[in-house]
Amino acid sequence: MYGAAGPPARSASAPVVRSLRRPPPPATGVSFMNNQKQQKPTLSGQRFKTRKRDEKERFDPTQFQDCIIQGLTETGTDLEAVAKFLDASGAKLDYRRYAETLFDILVAGGMLAPGGTLADDMMRTDVCVFAAQEDLETMQAFAQVFNKLIRRYKYLEKGFEDEVKKLLLFLKGFSESERNKLAMLTGVLLANGTLNASILNSLYNENLVKEGVSAAFAVKLFKSWINEKDINAVAASLRKVSMDNRLMELFPANKQSVEHFTKYFTEAGLKELSEYVRNQQTIGARKELQKELQEQMSRGDPFKDIILYVKEEMKKNNIPEPVVIGIVWSSVMSTVEWNKKEELVAEQAIKHLKQYSPLLAAFTTQGQSELTLLLKIQEYCYDNIHFMKAFQKIVVLFYKAEVLSEEPILKWYKDAHVAKGKSVFLEQMKKFVEWLKNAEEESESEAEEESPTFSWTYDCSKNI
Repeated sequence: MYGAAGPPARSASAPVVRSLRRPPPPATGVSFMNNQKQQKPTLSGQRFKTRKRDEKERFDPTQFQDCIIQGLTETGTDLEAVAKFLDASGAKLDYRRYAETLFDILVAGGMLAPGGTLADDMMRTDVCVFAAQEDLETMQAFAQVFNKLIRRYKYLEKGFEDEVKKLLLFLKGFSESERNKLAMLTGVLLANGTLNASILNSLYNENLVKEGVSAAFAVKLFKSWINEKDINAVAASLRKVSMDNRLMELFPANKQSVEHFTKYFTEAGLKELSEYVRNQQTIGARKELQKELQEQMSRGDPFKDIILYVKEEMKKNNIPEPVVIGIVWSSVMSTVEWNKKEELVAEQAIKHLKQYSPLLAAFTTQGQSELTLLLKIQEYCYDNIHFMKAFQKIVVLFYKAEVLSEEPILKWYKDAHVAKGKSVFLEQMKKFVEWLKNAEEESESEAEEESPTFSWTYDCSKNI
């Protein structure tokens, strides 16, 4: 075709042309065009789901209960052995899934039906709280079983708390002896921190309160709790969950009074709890009194109306006068925006207190009330630095206005003062106290003559 010379020589710039011919398709009997997009192979038959989340285990507490009860029966009433058995069983049995069943068995001997009854067709065990002796020592031993179990398996903590809340709601379904044991156990567990005091909310159930179950249960509970700790620790736990002011709700509405609560719990041997509730009630009444006082003062109500209101509150809430004078003082001092300059605040204070001296005088009819007021003035002047030099002027003003008398002032100066600013305030009062002593001596020796006033006029009163 090209002659003898062969094919023409390819130039250097000429492109390389590759053959476009494809290799022949495999001998499958299928045409090349139909085989360009091969189909994926398929499996025939049933598809099985093997993912773990698709597998649902059937909830079967009966089988779990049988295992626990059988183990408890074998260990017997030795609570040390019981604790070891429960510890070991946690590695084999699903405590997380069957926590309620586990605690039902340990408390009541078997699974509880709604209302707190044991099902007749279920296995039972006598190795439980309800079948144990009704005494504090035994309940303390059972508390150790629960403590060890929950320390070993921390995830049971929430389940146990929910269990106790449920048991408290079931109290009417238990016998008196069973309720007593549960109350003692709960008190011990509250004392050692296994339970939180918030579980006591279940005792405020209307039916339990109405039938007196809540109050009777609380007696046993608080006795064991205070026996393990003291009233201060109990009070601190109650305050943490805002239940320190709710204890009277253990009684129906028509019996929610300090008098009824105090009588009930004192007769039950819980005088310290009665006193605590009385103090809490008084503290609440004091706060309300101060709040109302400040509102009355801000409105400018007449002193006679304010005095009448305060005296009624004193009588109603049994608030002693020394406490009231402290409240009145705080209220009087909180109604003013005080000047920040020391040289001006004393003048402002004297003017303000002179106006309110009749109100203060109405509640210093006792020597202890006067001494309380002196201590309140001392603390206030120390805590508010701009008042440090005003202490003497305030005391002299109150002396002249007959809010304070000689004897309490002399007692304060001698040994009744507090450490706050002691040296500063005693030095301020030195000349006035000397005058009071001289005046007292002259008054005793010359009763028919009037007490002299010249020696302290210049030092104390000229700046008033």
